[in-house]
Amino acid sequence: MRISPKMILTTTAVVALAACSTEAPQAAVDEGSTDAMMDSAATAEPGTIVDVAVGNADFSTLVAAVTAADLGATLSGDGPFTVFAPTNEAFAKVDPATLTALLTPAKKADLTALLTYHVVAGKLTAADVVKAITDGGGTATLTTVQGGMLKATLDGDSVILEDAAGGKSTVILTDVEASNGVIHAIDTVVMPG
Repeated sequence: MRISPKMILTTTAVVALAACSTEAPQAAVDEGSTDAMMDSAATAEPGTIVDVAVGNADFSTLVAAVTAADLGATLSGDGPFTVFAPTNEAFAKVDPATLTALLTPAKKADLTALLTYHVVAGKLTAADVVKAITDGGGTATLTTVQGGMLKATLDGDSVILEDAAGGKSTVILTDVEASNGVIHAIDTVVMPG
């Protein structure tokens, strides 16, 4: 099933962000910060997507990239948005030279394109993503704000995102609420091509 922009706006949609890091790869998200993020979301009115990301050390590289691309105000806006947000460990899988280049003022347009490749207007919970995959016979195509596509499939109970270059990422944390959407953490940066 192909999800068109019109269908997304009338039902729900996905926002995905990605960036790069110079840190060494690690196996998993720090459970302490994940627990803290979940506890915070459960006990208080959540902030915007940017506020939630800023409040979690596992997303510091993502926050740096969003800041460098001047997308903070957009992602703090009304939304709603859904973010497939790579953790620092996910960013660490990308060549360090790529991050360095993308964070320079000369590459701001490229960084913006990379980040907006992961953005689709609307809010899509984990259950919504799984339903779209099931309704699509095993695949859901998500149209990004950048204009590219992400393919979502299931591997057991895990949602797998496939980017335009054929790279794959697994959703490792779902449904972290924000006042203007929801965040799903991913284990690998997805690239537009």
